[in-house]
Amino acid sequence: MYVNLPILGILLTTSFWLNKHNDYNKQQNEHILHILNVIIRQNYFQHEGQIFQPEKGIVMGFPLSNTIAEIYLQYFENIYIKHWLDSKEIVFYKRYVDDIMILYDQQKTDKHKILQKISEIDKHLQFKISTEVNNTINYLDILFHRSNDAITIEIYRKPTEMGTVIHLTSNHPFEHKTSAFLYYINRLTTLPITENQNRRNGELS
Repeated sequence: MYVNLPILGILLTTSFWLNKHNDYNKQQNEHILHILNVIIRQNYFQHEGQIFQPEKGIVMGFPLSNTIAEIYLQYFENIYIKHWLDSKEIVFYKRYVDDIMILYDQQKTDKHKILQKISEIDKHLQFKISTEVNNTINYLDILFHRSNDAITIEIYRKPTEMGTVIHLTSNHPFEHKTSAFLYYINRLTTLPITENQNRRNGELS
């Protein structure tokens, strides 16, 4: 996603949010946009001994890249997704970076219409859709099961998941070694999963 975001589009959407939410005067807004323009145009990369500067894209791994992407994407969510939620075509929408979970009313729309509409929002962004299989779908590391009267969840693990973490004696900061275990514990204690799933995931973790 980051490499496809247009520089001009980022500046325009940032200007929209500045004018909508900030009390800065026009000159201050122009200074902010100038600084942002300088920052995002430092997107050089080297290939086979030559230096290139693409016309679009922000640097992956740059501390501000996630914030810049959010500025850009939230603009389109404010313009388009909010309208679909208000019309009840889409009844639930959540996004984490570039992973999106959507629940929709089958009497008002379908997955093909949603994909078509969302793909038409911005030519720089491409989407692909994953749908339920046997009333089950995964989102990030959660597996959702849908029945007639309820939705239950459990932990989703990719087929390639090995269950390994950084070894205690490895040359990594101690915080890195403990982060995985803290994440597992937090996930186990905060997700609304059944007692059997809690026991099973506790054993696996």
